[in-house]
Amino acid sequence: MEVGFLGLGIMGKAMSMNLLRHGFKVTVWNRTLSKCDELVEHGASVAETPAAVVKKCKYTIGMLSDPSAALSVVFGKDGILEQICAGKGYVDMSTVDANTSSKINEAITAKGGYFLEAPVSGSKKPAEDGQLVILAAGEKALYEEVIPAFNVMGKKSFYLGQVGNGAKMKLVVNMIMGSMINAFSEGLVLAGRSGLDPSVLLDVLDLGGIANPMFRMKGPTMIQGSHSPAFPLKHQQKDMRLALALGDETATSMPVAAAANEAFKKARSMGLGDLDFSAVYETVKALEQPSQKS
Repeated sequence: MEVGFLGLGIMGKAMSMNLLRHGFKVTVWNRTLSKCDELVEHGASVAETPAAVVKKCKYTIGMLSDPSAALSVVFGKDGILEQICAGKGYVDMSTVDANTSSKINEAITAKGGYFLEAPVSGSKKPAEDGQLVILAAGEKALYEEVIPAFNVMGKKSFYLGQVGNGAKMKLVVNMIMGSMINAFSEGLVLAGRSGLDPSVLLDVLDLGGIANPMFRMKGPTMIQGSHSPAFPLKHQQKDMRLALALGDETATSMPVAAAANEAFKKARSMGLGDLDFSAVYETVKALEQPSQKS
């Protein structure tokens, strides 16, 4: 099965590498072409434009950073629309809002192509391990055809119906995650300032009803002040913003998510945007007690 892959950031690189390891023929493109070099070493071909990828491959996957990047590879010069046609499918696995997915869907189907949105739940490690959760919506026939690729990149795929539902589900998931990491950060700092060992707090949490893989994975590195990016904070803040916009559309009150978004914005203003989203912990630590300043 030959697959095109657009976007080789933290996630895209790991996902396309998994496809190569499992015997897929993969043609890659990235805005910075040098990022393709490592994939080439593992057998990938390189195309110089998104249009060239689509021309060569029946199925093309996109994993872009945000809505503007997702739109640009479709509508821009040498973009997907220049080569998409009947019998070709585009699968956008980026995290975008439902309106962005709908625009892409309309343009691709107007050219006779098939479209599937398929954002993923999971960050760097799950991407490397092929353990992502894939939230697909759109053309059911295309979903069924690309399942072999999804099975390599993920541990479970959901088909959620019409275009927009995948985007919405992903935003809800990331909104919950962003809110949780803020509460967790406050708890770690509160424990430390109360004379408790934050590492013991991790052990206690892990044995109770709110035990979860995120606390288990992020807690030790947060305590150490290490925030190597598995999921960059600037992207988490973008997802909070998009989720809050969805809340506006549906008249859903989201005070916890709104407060979490403000914390991520504060972290970005502190220059932490390219670090892991767990770096929001540093915004809580930065609020020093008066006694600590003297």
